[in-house]
Parts: sequence; structure tokens; C-alpha cells
Amino acid sequence: MRKELPKVYEPQQVEGRIYEMWEKAGCFNGDPDPKKEPFSIVMPPPNVTGQLHMGHALDCTLQDILTRFKRMQGYSTLWLPGVDHAGIATQIKVEEELRTKEGLTRYDLGREKFLQRVWKWKEQYGDRIVAQQKKMGVSCDWSRSRFTMDDTCAKAVRVTFCELYDKGLFYKGSRIINWCPHCTTALSDAEVEYVDKPGHLWYIRYPLTDGSGDLVIATTRPETMMGDTGVAVNPEDERFKHLVGKTCILPIMNREIPIVADEYVELGFGTGAVKMTPAHDPNDFEVGLRHNLETIRCIGDDGKINENGGPYNGMDRYECRKQIVKDLEEQGYLIKTEPYNHNVGTCYRCHNDVEPLISAQWFVKMAPLAEEALRVVREGEVKFVPERFSKTYINWMENVHDWCISRQLWWGHQIPAWYCDDCGHINVDRKDPTVCQKCGSTHLTRDPDVLDTWFSSALWPFSTMGWPEKTADLDFYYPTSVMVTGYDIIFFWVARMIFSGCEQMHKIPFHTVLIHGLVRDDKGRKMSKSLGNGIDPLEMAEKYGADALRFNLITGNSPGNDTRFYTEKCEAMRNFANKIWNASRFVMMNLTIDACALPDAAALAPEDKWVLSKLNTLVKEVTENLDAYEIGVASAKVYDFLWDTYCDWYIELTKTRLNGTDEQAKLTAQNVLCYVLTELLKLLHPFMPFITEEIFQALPHEGDYLMTSAWPKYREDLRFPEEEASLEAVMDTIKAIRTRRAEMNVAPSKKAEVLLVTAAPEIYRQGLHFIERLAYASAVTFADAAPADVSGFVTVVTHNATAYLPLSELVDLAAERERIAKELEKARNGLRIVEQKLSNEKFVSRAPEAVVNVEREKAAKFRELIAKLEESAKAMEG
Repeated sequence: MRKELPKVYEPQQVEGRIYEMWEKAGCFNGDPDPKKEPFSIVMPPPNVTGQLHMGHALDCTLQDILTRFKRMQGYSTLWLPGVDHAGIATQIKVEEELRTKEGLTRYDLGREKFLQRVWKWKEQYGDRIVAQQKKMGVSCDWSRSRFTMDDTCAKAVRVTFCELYDKGLFYKGSRIINWCPHCTTALSDAEVEYVDKPGHLWYIRYPLTDGSGDLVIATTRPETMMGDTGVAVNPEDERFKHLVGKTCILPIMNREIPIVADEYVELGFGTGAVKMTPAHDPNDFEVGLRHNLETIRCIGDDGKINENGGPYNGMDRYECRKQIVKDLEEQGYLIKTEPYNHNVGTCYRCHNDVEPLISAQWFVKMAPLAEEALRVVREGEVKFVPERFSKTYINWMENVHDWCISRQLWWGHQIPAWYCDDCGHINVDRKDPTVCQKCGSTHLTRDPDVLDTWFSSALWPFSTMGWPEKTADLDFYYPTSVMVTGYDIIFFWVARMIFSGCEQMHKIPFHTVLIHGLVRDDKGRKMSKSLGNGIDPLEMAEKYGADALRFNLITGNSPGNDTRFYTEKCEAMRNFANKIWNASRFVMMNLTIDACALPDAAALAPEDKWVLSKLNTLVKEVTENLDAYEIGVASAKVYDFLWDTYCDWYIELTKTRLNGTDEQAKLTAQNVLCYVLTELLKLLHPFMPFITEEIFQALPHEGDYLMTSAWPKYREDLRFPEEEASLEAVMDTIKAIRTRRAEMNVAPSKKAEVLLVTAAPEIYRQGLHFIERLAYASAVTFADAAPADVSGFVTVVTHNATAYLPLSELVDLAAERERIAKELEKARNGLRIVEQKLSNEKFVSRAPEAVVNVEREKAAKFRELIAKLEESAKAMEG
């Protein structure tokens, strides 16, 4: 049943109502349908701490576009949503709240009560981001929503841990790990961001024990000296060969340490001697293993010097650095200090400096897992869009280190390992053990650490569908079709999902990885709290409508590239929404039909064939673009067609018939107007779902909802290349005449005769009434040659016709001559003043160069204007 559209489109009143209608009707449900081809996406789970930001808004808009497109194409679609427990981020939030509101720490509550608080916090805030996503129009199957710590995902984590442990791919060992003293937890290599920071290089004298001289070492980290257990030199370095096997004295600590020869020390670099601190440097750790060096850790988990630090025990690491440098200088060990810029590892979460520490942690052996994960990308089973990101992935996977997966947190998946208090055996099982598998003791203590939050996220494509159980969803929808994500988490997440899918499922997790860039501010800067340049997508959606925000985010956006966000563009997209709305209102006010049916080709007017033929091409191109993930290109084509082809041209071209007396012609125009508008709404729907559904519901239509209607298909019977070319020629002429008239400031009410010189007059005769009405022609005559005397005519050239318009009919020649004469005098006076300035040697030599250049530009513009006015004056003479 048709209804009337209100005069003004109010997205705030429409969007919530439309979304509720879709949800109630179950339009988002993804149920396996063996008669259809599957299309599935698992949503990158935003943090449970989440507040929707522009990156999320872009992410879910791209996924929603693909899902809506495939749903309309007839695929059995599943877009599976969920949220991530976000270990560190969530625990920090709850700890902050606990500290500020109650003055307590997690240790005051104990693990169990603290975790109850976190779950309560999750229940309170967990649904917030879901509500925000709904405002953006995302068409997920909310009934399948997952959480990385729900029972299904927890079971998948437990089984994966046990399987990898049984295969010998998990191990616990003391290794150098990245430690964040602020978050008090280990970090994986991918969670460390390197920042170039200014520092110093301190040259320190290590006296030889036998008193025969010194070794000079250079270090950027004197605060780790108390953990030195050796000095290494290159075995080929002639300067030190006689010292290998001897010892030197560690300053301050007065401890004897060995001098060893190792190829790790680069020949000819620096002083040639390197201090070895196996507990605080990954390279030194390896050298220490080769030479059986002692491992002494002198920095604690809190970033303070521990009991191995001698006189510096209890000092903050950077406070210690200042003090030890002072002491070295006073005791005569410091030779010199040089400024030195170097890369410093920082925590991706809190941005404090990371401390390399030796620590007993759980690791995943990556070499065996990387093998298959590399093959599937190299051989194209998993494709990256754009392809260049596959090189980034391959490079990282070829050089991957073992993954440190234990975290010293309470919030997360607790490691399913129990230590026997009696024999020390590690018990790992799918069910909580009560006795030691080795000695039968009942004295078991569970490992207090939790797994890296990315461990559960790595299982997301299959854990969310019920694995390790064999489910209908897994059978039908896995591997998923596409993973949409930013380039900043290729290492964190994409790589881990690929090797986890290959290992656990023996199948890739997805066929395509669509990479998008960051959303930056209008100056190209990353949006951040510190810069205060973040823009809340929900505020934009509230002000301009979610459709306008979505369209803003995707137009001009190409895969893999950062995009700048301009608020003004939201305004422009709201104007586009208003343009569609007003055009739809015009169409509906002119409809007398209750059902839309495309007439036979014989009944179609040339302009109908033109618009249908162009629409047919648009359908083909937009479908191809979306299949190739060229979402920004597809949206731009629909925008241009709606604004220009349909609103500005086709609606205008139908007005003669709509206002005429030929009822059959009127009905044909109505049907084509309605058909083209409906097809355009379908093409626009994935990008702007709300307004398109609202208009569709008001138009005569088949089916209940636009979002579940069939995607338009290319039709050979709607291809009219000759008629399309003919009308384009007519329109080119109309546009050219109108442009020329606008340049001459001729009002539309002032009509003029048009002489068309063309070798194909029949093309223009068909469009005669359009030329007369839209080019403001009082009459149109045809000729095959130009007039003998063209003076007094305005000439307009198009690709296969030339139009001549009598100048006297366009303007009052006498008045125009007078106007041009006044403009010329004004321009010449302006040029004379500028030239006087530029001819003044004092001005040119003393004024700033920029000021002189401005005057030169003024002179050039005046000369250009004078030339145009003189040309116009000459034309007036005829």
C-alpha cells in the first residue's frame, strides 16, 4: 500500500523505527540453507570496554555493505557479531574504578571477588557497543552474538591449549620476554611498539682483573649493569684475542666476570667489547646460553631495582640510571657520554617503556605453525585485498618468534595447567585434574596466569560457530568468506587466525582479507584523546543521519589506504539524502499506478531507453565493483547516477509526458520512473539502508522489505546503445548551450533561436522538444553548413553538432557594450596601479618576496580579464 512521504526527511525519526522493523521480522537471521550458496563474515570483536570510534564505524559499515549486497544476491548470509574480553584493557578499567571509588586494589578483594566485579562491569557496559552498532544500521544476526569468554569460546580455548600442549607446541620456559612494569604483565612481540627516543651512550671502563688495563664498553642502559655476568668480544678481533678466557671487574659491584669470544659481537663496531646481561637482553641471553654465563635479574616486575642491585635496591629503573652514571663518574669509571637516538620498545596499551626481562612464561612454538600459514597465502588460498599486504604478512611470518602467551592478569582465560606440589609435574587436561598424572599426589596448584587475549581471538572464526563440536553452522559457513579489518592488526590477529584455522580446523579461516586504513582527521592526523581530535561517530549519526555518516566514510575510500574524515562531507551526504527524498516525493506525487511494471520496448520513449540502458550498465559495473571489494568506486557510481542521470536529467525529461494529455505516454513515464527509482534504491541500499527502505515502503513494490529483495541483474533486453548515444548527443548540446548562456549571464526567461549545423539532424529532431525546453530555444532550425557570416552569433561546439545563437536575441547589445566598456576601464585602471608598483625599484627590492609575488599574480589576472573583455567587446561589434 502506497503512502505519502513527508516533506522533509528526518533520519532521527526514521532510522530507529526501520531498524526495529527489520529486527522484529528476523531479516538479519543467518540460517544455513543448502539450496543457497553460503556467505559469512565474523565481526572483528570490539572490546567489551568499547565506545564506538570512527575505525569501528568504518569497519562495520564495510562489513554491512558486503553482507547486505550478498543477502540481496540470494546468498545464505551469516554475519556473526560478538565482543572481546580484552584482558589488559578491561582489567585496568575495573582496577581504576576500584581505586578511585573505593580506594582498593584487586589484591584487597582477592581473585574470585575481583573477577565477580569484572563480570558485573561487563554486564553493565557490554551491551553499550551493541546498541551503538545498531544505530549504524549493522545487519548482524544478533541471536548468534558471542563473547570471547562465554562457555562455547572457553571450551574452544581449553581444547586448543590441550591439543597444542599434547603436540609439544606449547612449552613453559625461562626466556627473555617483553615486560610492561605499568601493566605488570608480559607482552608478545606484536604488542610492543617501537618509538625513536633521544638517549645517551655511556662509555664505561671495566678494569682487567690482573691490573694490565681496561676494556671499554658502551651502553644505553647502565641501570642493568648490576646484572652483567660477562663481556663478549669477536673471536677474530686481534685487539682482544689475548684476553679471551680472562676476567674483568664489574664496576660498582666489584664482581669478577669472564671475557668470552662470540660472533654475535660485530667486528669493527663500537668499542669491540659488549657487556653481557643475560637476564635483560634477548641477544645476551643467547650468548649466555652458549658460554654458560650466570643469569642475574636486577630489575623487578614493578620496574624497580631488586635485591641483586646492590646499593640501588628499591630505586626506580630511571632514578637508578641517573645515580649509577653519577657514581661511575665519581669513581673514575665513566670515560665519556654521547647523545644517542635509539628505538625504544613501548607497551601498545599504556605506552610506557617495555623492560626486557628473563621470566618463566608459556610460549607457542611458531615455526611448525607458520609453515602451513605461509603456504595458504603464498598459493592464494587466502587472498589479501589489496594484494600488497600479503607481502607484509609473509615477511612477518617468515621471521616470527615463539609467541609468549601467558599474561600476569586475573581477567581472561586462566591457563589450564596444574603444578604438582610434590613432584613438580605439569598437569594439562581438558577437565580440571584432582590428582597428579605422574605421582598421584592430590596437592595441585593451578597456574595463576591467563592467556593472551589474542589467543581466544585467534580461534574466533570457528569457536563462534560451536567448535570443537560439529555444528551445522561450522559445516555450512566455515571457512568464512571475508575478514574485514585494519592493517594495524595483521600481526596481532589476522596471522594468528590463519595459523589457528589451519592447525585446529585443517582449513583456512577465510578466503579473503579485506584491509582498510585508519580514519584520520581532516589534517591527516591519527585521531586520539591526547590530540583531542577524535570525532564521535554517534554524534555525527545523530546530527546528519547514519546513512550520511556511512556514505561519508566509504566515498573516496580505497582498500588499504587511510582516509580523512571531513564533517562537511557529512553535510554533503545529508544533502544527497535530501535530493533522493525530494526526487522520490516528486515521483510519488505523479504516480497513479498501484503496481510498477516495465512496458514493452516498443512503448518506450527514447529517454526511457536512454535511462534504462544507462541503468543496465550501472547494475553491471556496481556488481563487479562490489565483487572486487571496490566499495568506494561502487558508491560513487550510484551517487553520480542518482544525482545527475536520474534527478537532474531523467525526471526533467519525463515532465512533458507527465503533464501532457496522452494517457498511455503518461503511464509509460510513471512505470519507468518507478522502476528505475526502485532499482536505484536496491543499488543504494547496502550503502544507505535506512532512507532506501523508508522510500521503498512508500512506493508500489513487491515483497515485504527492500533489504530482502533481489539485487538488480544486467539484462540484455534493456541494452539500447543507439538510443543511448543519440540522447547523449542531444544532452551534450543542451548542456553546452546552457553553459555558454550562464557564462554570458543570460536569464533562462530570455529565449533565443538555435541554428544546429550537423551531419545527423535526425538525432536532434527526435530530441527537439527537449532542446527547446531545456536549452531555452524559441525555435530550432537545422543546416548542414555554417552561416556565411558568423559575426553576431554565439558559437557552441559539441562532438557532432555546432549550435549558433544570434547574439542580439541573447543580450541588449548597446547595454552589453556599455557594461563591457565599464568593466574594461576598471580592469585597465587596476592593472595600471599594479604595474606602477612593480615598476618601482624600491618596492621590488625591499618588499618581501611573497608580497611582490602577490602583486605579480594580480597583474597576470588583470591581463587575462582584459583579454576576455576585449574578445567579448569584439563579438558585440557584429
